[in-house]
Amino acid sequence: MNAPGHADAVRRPLPDVFLQALQSRFTDRCSLAHAVREHHGRDESPFPPMLPDAVVFARSTEEVAWVARLCHEHHVPLIPYGVGSSLEGHLLAVQGGVSLDLSGMDQIVAINPEDFTATVQAGVTRLTLNEQLRDTGLFFPIDPGADASLGGMAATRASGTNAVRYGTMRENVLTMKVVTADGRVIETANRAKKSSAGYDLTRLFIGSEGTLGIITEVTVRLYPQPEAISAAICNFPDLRSAVQSVIEVIQMGIAIARVEFMDTGAVRATNAYSKLTLKESPLLLFEFHGSPTGVQEQAQIVQEIARDNGGMDFEWADKPEDRSRLWTARHNAYFAGLQLRPGCRASTTDVCVPISALADCVEQTAADMDQASFPYTIVGHVGDGNFHVLMLLDPDDQEQWQESERLNRRLVQRAIQMQGTCTGEHGVGLHKMEFMLAEHGQDSLDIMSSIKQALDPHNILNPGKMIPPRA
Repeated sequence: MNAPGHADAVRRPLPDVFLQALQSRFTDRCSLAHAVREHHGRDESPFPPMLPDAVVFARSTEEVAWVARLCHEHHVPLIPYGVGSSLEGHLLAVQGGVSLDLSGMDQIVAINPEDFTATVQAGVTRLTLNEQLRDTGLFFPIDPGADASLGGMAATRASGTNAVRYGTMRENVLTMKVVTADGRVIETANRAKKSSAGYDLTRLFIGSEGTLGIITEVTVRLYPQPEAISAAICNFPDLRSAVQSVIEVIQMGIAIARVEFMDTGAVRATNAYSKLTLKESPLLLFEFHGSPTGVQEQAQIVQEIARDNGGMDFEWADKPEDRSRLWTARHNAYFAGLQLRPGCRASTTDVCVPISALADCVEQTAADMDQASFPYTIVGHVGDGNFHVLMLLDPDDQEQWQESERLNRRLVQRAIQMQGTCTGEHGVGLHKMEFMLAEHGQDSLDIMSSIKQALDPHNILNPGKMIPPRA
């Protein structure tokens, strides 16, 4: 399985003077060992490993800036690394260079409950932050499933199961500390809730996937823990009726906290992996937040909408332990899917479309996938028009890889034709670069390239990603 364009990438050996400086500064936190490099040269994408030449484990913004200055001086590629959970080849060292591991930057800098904000180093994970917030009555809602680092979540503009109510990282990051390609340290904004002063640098770096700067600190919004939480499961006779119910719920303006879709294959895999007994048909997982009365009212309206579309009566998960088990199972749907074909290599893809086009997009995608020569599952954060397809491939079968790429291309083209996007939350990385022109047009890509050139003139920050080379 080959990554687009990586075969012709230029990989130059690191200069001796560069390596000596790196090893002198970091000693045992600079590794050239094959096992360490291999760990940092693979992610959850279907691409083969692409190893960096060296791995550095940073512990502070100052150390990140020092490495950036050195790489800038010697024109050495520099790839930020969080926890390695990316799905589209974001962290692969296409041109070699240095993988900068930020997982050791795991300090919570400040929690400001009066302002509903928290400032953390880039390596802090969302579960760690929420554990620290437990006694404050606040929580951080962005939940992509994996226990991703906050820096990585900002870099990929992550969202997840709560996005329908709380938004994505784009809406929930107030400011960041960023190291530029030449080693300068900037604050993108302040902690004020809004500002009209200057360009919005925070939004520029959110979603830039390590190509414009290295995020070392993030200040995020926090929210009060809801007074009441209730979760429910609703099965449907087919895909369209389930998705149509979501469309009507959103169009009614119901402030639902979560609404997740699973097709029959995903439900079957989840039952086997997580030892559940869910009815094996397309289903929706709902979660309602608010006052006890408000939650009850929301649930009643949603139940009526579901019934009108052929949905069954809700099965409730009111106890915290039942909700936790249910959502843990949903978050493990990826790993559950892998068990449908032991020894497989997964290729995952996602798109996001306007909510009015969602039922057609999901139904047409399922019809395509039903003709595939390999198993698949479909799950989605359908409350915001985003869904994912997991394709389970024989790692030694190049024809299956090519077939999966054809199906992925059809899905993405369909989404773009529906005025959607090639990726709702996975990001571009290597895998989605070929669709950037169709989605944005050449003029927009030229502006993106100009920004990249201005901020990273030597093209050292995660090179070979995000912006496709001009034909």
